[in-house]
This record gives sequence, C-alpha cells and structure tokens, in this order.
Amino acid sequence: MKPLVSIIMGSTSDLGVMEAAARILDEFEIPFEINALSAHRTPEAVEIFAKGAKGRGIQVVIAAAGMAAHLPGVIAAMTTLPVIGVPINASLSGLDSLLAIVQMPPGIPVATVAVNGAQNAGILAVQMMALGNPELAGKLDVFKENLKLKIEKANTDLADVKFKFKTN
Repeated sequence: MKPLVSIIMGSTSDLGVMEAAARILDEFEIPFEINALSAHRTPEAVEIFAKGAKGRGIQVVIAAAGMAAHLPGVIAAMTTLPVIGVPINASLSGLDSLLAIVQMPPGIPVATVAVNGAQNAGILAVQMMALGNPELAGKLDVFKENLKLKIEKANTDLADVKFKFKTN
C-alpha cells in the first residue's frame, strides 16, 4: 500500500491535533503517511520530501505547524501538489500560526483550515481527491449526508430536554 496523502508536522507534539486528519483518511480508506519535519531544524529533509512527494505518488500534503508556522509554505514553494496548512495552537491562541500560513506570497498558495482544524484538513484532502475518483466521491456524499442526519437527530433529542420556560 502506497501513501496518497502525506501528513507532515513540525514536531511530534502536534500529533494530538493531527490524529483527526488521520482518522478521516482512515475512514475513507485512503492510504497516508505521517512524518515530522521541521522547516527550521531539518530544512534539507523538508526539501527532499517536497521535491520527491509527487514522484512517490502523493496527491495531497497536509502540513501542520505552530508559532512561526513556515512548514506548509516551504513545502508549497517546492511542489505543485496541493498543500493544506493546519495552524497549531502553540502560542498566542494559534493566531501567529494562522497568519503565518495564510499570508503566502502570490504563486505559493496554501489552503488553510482553522487553528487545530486537522479534521477539516482531512476532509478537504478527500474532497480534492474525489474530483477524479467517482467511488471516493460517493463515499463523500454518504459522509456529508450522515453529518446532516446527526444534526437532525440532535434536534430530535433536544425536543426531549425540558425546562420550565422552554417553548419547543
């Protein structure tokens, strides 16, 4: 089994957040890899990864980083693969990471999800891959329908919650 998505994080301390992306990829049965690479501590390894990812069959990169958060942008600068950035709340409530990932120069796009939004990064990767894969698109349709059903059930359950002045 060869990976189609690469989850990259600046440190293994980000794994607690990035597991949400891994769970989504598992649910959709998409092979993936997880590695720790640092734009600042292992720049040569980041370059080797970014320049070689497409040739290894990777279709989407999900890159997480906190604080200065250069990792997603550095990877995006060295590949034509789509890169999804996940800002990690490492300091300043993650605002520093979010701004570092969002503020990319023209020509180096990085799709960016919410701070600690690894689940949405996983879903976005699935959506990208589903464009050329009808089977995966069907699984995505079912996933989205289940999200709707979950909310409908929550509303039904809320009808049973009783308060003196509750009107519904």
